[in-house]
Amino acid sequence: MPMHYLRTYASPQRTDLSNRRLGRALAFVAGAVNAGGFFAVGQYTSHMSGVVSALADNLALGHSGLLLAGLASLAAFFLGAATSAILINWGRRRAAHSCYALPLLLEAALLLAFGLLGARLAAHGHIAATVALLCFVMGLQNAIVTKASRAEIRTTHVTGLVTDIGIELGKLCYWNRAADTAPVTADRRRLALLGSLLAMFLAGGVAGAFGFQQLGFVATLPLAAALLLLAIVPLLDDVRGRN
Repeated sequence: MPMHYLRTYASPQRTDLSNRRLGRALAFVAGAVNAGGFFAVGQYTSHMSGVVSALADNLALGHSGLLLAGLASLAAFFLGAATSAILINWGRRRAAHSCYALPLLLEAALLLAFGLLGARLAAHGHIAATVALLCFVMGLQNAIVTKASRAEIRTTHVTGLVTDIGIELGKLCYWNRAADTAPVTADRRRLALLGSLLAMFLAGGVAGAFGFQQLGFVATLPLAAALLLLAIVPLLDDVRGRN
């Protein structure tokens, strides 16, 4: 791929097009990690709705072990998002080209570690730690695209996507009869974006599930390589700028 094209994904100069490209790429990664992670550890890790619901259930049922594991997952997602915000703001303060590339690089490193060490962790019964690692990765990733797009795009869960798609479809189907009132109109461009994000999450889920079935934990290595590819050009720009 041309260098200027790769630069647009994680460049600090954000445009609507670059945000959409980054969002679609990360939606695919999120779908793959979420579905593949379920095959690996038996739990979805990209959305916190289920985690918080499970916390309530386990608290009511008195399952202290599961309660602590759920709290660890929730805390890991919080910590991942916070880490992403710290890295991005640190880069912005220094006018770094890599302010968005740094958390992408960290995510790539963690997925690489998961791919190489995940099987060993699972074999030794460290399921809660493995789940927490994936939750951290998902929190880290969701905060990247949220800050880059000024909260227009999120990639690690589809509840909001489906809700917004439903809203826009409702507007699209609305019959405007009164000529003296402002018509209800759908934002077709936003609808296309939301649909593409949902499609990429689904495609990533299929790829992740198939990859984990066939390859096991190493299925995350191509995802780590893809994230590194998205991050590498802004990082190189910073290195060149120091020389």
